Formats: sequence, C-alpha cells, structure tokens
Amino acid sequence: MNDTRHTLNELLVDLFNHIILIEEKNLQDQGVSLSMTEVHILEAIDKSESKMMSAIARRLMVTQGTLTVSTGKLVKKGYVERIRDEKDKRVVRLSLTDKAKDVLKVHNRFHDEMIDKLLDELEIDQQPALVQSLKNVMEFFKENY
Repeated sequence: MNDTRHTLNELLVDLFNHIILIEEKNLQDQGVSLSMTEVHILEAIDKSESKMMSAIARRLMVTQGTLTVSTGKLVKKGYVERIRDEKDKRVVRLSLTDKAKDVLKVHNRFHDEMIDKLLDELEIDQQPALVQSLKNVMEFFKENY
C-alpha cells in the first residue's frame, strides 16, 4: 500500500507540473505570447456568467486588486475590454476580444487532446471511478485549502 501512495503522490505532482509546462510550450509553439496565468484569466472571463470583476476574482481565487492589474495588462495587449454597466457605472464587466477567443481555441484544443488521450486508455466502465476519484481529490482541496 505504501508503494501505491508514493506512486500516486509522484504522479499527481509530476502531472500537475508537466501539464503547466507543456501547455505553456504548446501555446508558445502556436504563436501565443501570453503566460499561463494570463490564459487562465481569459478562460475565467469566458466561463463567467456575469463577467464581473468580483466573480472572476473569486473564480481565480485572487483579490480584485490582483485581477485589476492583470486585466489592465490584457487590455493593453488587446485581449480584454472593460465595459461599464449602463445602469450602474460602478460595475465593470470584462469582455474578450476576438484575439482572446483565438487563444482560447488553442488552449481548449490542448485540453481536448489531453482528455481524449486519458479516456482512450480507459475502459468505459473505469471512467466513472476515475471521475469520482478526481472529484474526491478536488473536494479535499476545496474543504481544506
């Protein structure tokens, strides 16, 4: 059992580190000059329903101040636009430009290929166990950290 625990620990740590490094290299190879942090901000904006700074900051687990600085850089680079709410001028929503959407296509393709490879190696009856195990790990992190 100790071997299994050690192996799982090594695999999870190595997997996390490799995904970040390989994903960043893949983006660079595709001509994207953004950092992974910047790409993940674009992804968070894309997935946000409200597009409000506060919701996106929560999703990324950063302060609004940190997000403000980062989005300022993305605005200057032409990936994000700030849009003031018509009814409440204090509210700022973020919007992705076409340039950002092109980056997310590259980003999503990488993730699709990664998941395809994972699922190709699993029998259909093994998939629910893998998904549940990963959900359990994620729940552990959410509850404890």
